Amino acid sequence: MKISVVKNVLDANDRIAMDNRTLFDTNKTYVINLMSSPGAGKTTLVEKTIEALKDKYVISVIEGDIQDTCDADRVAKLGIPVVQINTGGACHIDGNMVREALPAFNLEKTDLLVVENVGNLVCPAEFKVGENVKVMILSTPEGADKPAKYPLMFQESSVMIINKMDLIPYVDFDMKRAKRDALVSNKDLKIFEVSCKTSSGLSDWFQWLEDQIESFRKSSP
Repeated sequence: MKISVVKNVLDANDRIAMDNRTLFDTNKTYVINLMSSPGAGKTTLVEKTIEALKDKYVISVIEGDIQDTCDADRVAKLGIPVVQINTGGACHIDGNMVREALPAFNLEKTDLLVVENVGNLVCPAEFKVGENVKVMILSTPEGADKPAKYPLMFQESSVMIINKMDLIPYVDFDMKRAKRDALVSNKDLKIFEVSCKTSSGLSDWFQWLEDQIESFRKSSP
């Protein structure tokens, strides 16, 4: 019975996510579902990405947290349209939550929508929101065992960003193991090694994202 209930919930969410995706495609809005454990650096990556690309693209952000608006406040300071979703205890953002946030944006003029999901390596991987890609961040202080412990997150993601490379000299992080186990789950996973604090490696991430947006624009009807 429990399995049937979970399947029904995911199926209902997938239908809503598909409707969201149709809306995004119609408006040529490229959507990232950004996931990680708490404290891995999602909001800082969002800020850095906005600063690098805001002169070329119109960017909007949905911030997901259990409560509070601190991350949305940070993004708003950059002059970017942002909606805060407080889940009230839910460990992820789902398709319906995103759908309800969309009237706050002018999608016709939005090139890139970043959905910063609730910090969690489990549930966000299961729930689609209508995104083009799932991107996950693994920070070096978390340890290299996360791809083996939470394989679905890495299976579902198109990109793994290994953040906080500046801390490598100070933490016990086995880079070869992290990459090996992640690629076992997803052989096509794109991997970037970055430090959001020092900006090292971020130019490659920015270029990859630009390429994805431009390719999406050309392929959209």
